[in-house]
Amino acid sequence: MQPIQLFDPASSTYTYMLVDEATRSAVLIDPVDQQLARDLAVLKARGLQLAWTIETHAHADHITSAGLLAEHAGARTAAPAGCGIATAAVQLAHGDTLAFGHETLQVLHTPGHTAGSMCYLWRGQVFTGDTLLIGGCGRTDFQSGSAEALYHSITQVLFALPDDTVVWPGHDYQGRQRSTIGEEKRSNPRIAGKSLAEFVATMQALDLPHPKRIDEAVPANLQSGLGQTPAPTGDAQPRPAQGYAGDVTAELAHRWWQAGEAVLVDVRTDAEREWVGFVPGALAVAWKQWPGMAMNEDFDSALRAAVPEGGKVLLLCRSGVRSVAAARRATELGIEAYNILEGFEGDPDGEAHRNRKGGWRYRGLPWRQN
Repeated sequence: MQPIQLFDPASSTYTYMLVDEATRSAVLIDPVDQQLARDLAVLKARGLQLAWTIETHAHADHITSAGLLAEHAGARTAAPAGCGIATAAVQLAHGDTLAFGHETLQVLHTPGHTAGSMCYLWRGQVFTGDTLLIGGCGRTDFQSGSAEALYHSITQVLFALPDDTVVWPGHDYQGRQRSTIGEEKRSNPRIAGKSLAEFVATMQALDLPHPKRIDEAVPANLQSGLGQTPAPTGDAQPRPAQGYAGDVTAELAHRWWQAGEAVLVDVRTDAEREWVGFVPGALAVAWKQWPGMAMNEDFDSALRAAVPEGGKVLLLCRSGVRSVAAARRATELGIEAYNILEGFEGDPDGEAHRNRKGGWRYRGLPWRQN
């Protein structure tokens, strides 16, 4: 059983889709934001349910689509604990396993390219990210990199795998798709047959330019690709936005809602609300549009019914992606629509954001029935 190997030409990044054929459950390793529509189309065409998006590390050359895939496909997000990706639902440690359907993925901590870098082992195949490439390895000169740690990760962790283990790299710049542990042991010019001192000297001599998108990509990837401009302080005025009435802080939205000046609409799915938590007083009108699909007629009719003529609507979701899209659609329907900045805070057991009076917190504010 082989993964589906997908490629992003702009960053020469490989994304891997692993599938449990029995249950049609899938995972994506290292998805790219510019390839969101492609990945959703592959999932739909093959009848797959995306269970997980998984990062090998916090990337410096592209932005992940993990957060977007959580929004659009209902996936959970997982990332190495040592990478600081606090928005990931699961923080992975060495030896952990991730289940999708009847399949299991094993986690290997392989620091060096970054301190948190990980590889993933599945059915005699290892997905190595930037730790081990075909005829190469990831650089170690920035972002908590360490040539000494990378040497240990490759020689003691990856090279300890059977020689016939298939290597699926995170990148390749020459069109090569895969290798094996045995081939890399014998012929990888960076490390094959080299001592630690020789490897460190090789890495120090590379003198590579920094990735062009590093200043943009790393901060975004530390938020699962959903990094936003910080919310304005205070609550006096909405922030102007393109395509809808504006963005509002949770403070201003809360004041409008309590005063009865606006309708509060939660555009998350029923499953998300059940899993993460409900917002009392919010009307549930799910935004289910996938890129390239026609507008959701059910959403249109439900929103028109929820908002009185001449009224305004406040829209919320988990991160702000769908609420912005819904606000633009509401504006097209002639409704004064506002997106609540920053997204809904919650957790799987639905308890972490209950306040002492039994209400629910939205970015620290208790949303309770009047």
